[in-house]
Amino acid sequence: MTDSRSVAVFGLGSMGYGMAQSVLRAGHRTHGFDIAPAQVERFQAEGGEPGALDDIAGALDAVVVVVLNAAQTEEVLFGDSGIVAQLKPGAVVMACATVPPDFARAMAARCAETGVLYLDAPISGGSAKAASGDLSIMASGTPETFAAARPVLDACAATVFELGDEAGAGSAMKAVNQLLAGVHIAAMAEALTFGMTQGVTPEKFLEVIPKCAGTSWMLENRAPHIASGDYTPHSSVDIWPKDLGIVLDIAKGAKFGAPVTAAALQQFLAASGSGLGREDDAAVAKVYARNAGITLPGGK
Repeated sequence: MTDSRSVAVFGLGSMGYGMAQSVLRAGHRTHGFDIAPAQVERFQAEGGEPGALDDIAGALDAVVVVVLNAAQTEEVLFGDSGIVAQLKPGAVVMACATVPPDFARAMAARCAETGVLYLDAPISGGSAKAASGDLSIMASGTPETFAAARPVLDACAATVFELGDEAGAGSAMKAVNQLLAGVHIAAMAEALTFGMTQGVTPEKFLEVIPKCAGTSWMLENRAPHIASGDYTPHSSVDIWPKDLGIVLDIAKGAKFGAPVTAAALQQFLAASGSGLGREDDAAVAKVYARNAGITLPGGK
């Protein structure tokens, strides 16, 4: 029998909605909140709990924050209607956005002032794994925090990496992951479009490269979007200027040169500046295609 908890998920985008579904499916009383009322209504129609935030906040055991960035995370936690001031001592905040490690440490300290626990818990795996409860979560926090968050972690993740007793370590690991992920998407787009200049179709690329040493998870996940000409955003172009910007800010603070990351960032900035920011991040291939004068599948 499930030890049912009362959970609120803030941010019902492609990742947050799937996580809310996974928490609900695990038998927890799950509220969903988003700036888009239609998303909230959709989730409630699927079994999500009703109720205004002010009415339910004091009974919450866990809050999952799945928003875009540090500023939105801070607004949810400590803004004019911030949730932390309304939570009971011992409730846990599970913060999932990609943020600088110093920001995660600052949020943990502010939560601790009111007896609220803070788990630095960036996520990886994409929207499909969020919906199936199979994410990887790079988490750090005190043992007490992990214990409080365990029911939610079990509902959302296939793998939870416990990276230390203090907030910040999870976000540091996420920065490492995002460096690789962003570079791999840009490299995939470059390789696929380079192949097209040599008569290698996207379909043939997908037949051969995933069985060769040059493959990557990002290649196998994103290249099919280009081959089908479908840029429905599962993860948008505009995520990468933010995430790779965080990587470079951390690198600058560490006096660490990251030229490959910087090159990938420029391609995403070019894509965003071309009006592709809200398309799937595989649309970075359109920058290469435009510059090479080639036409991608589905293009005109």
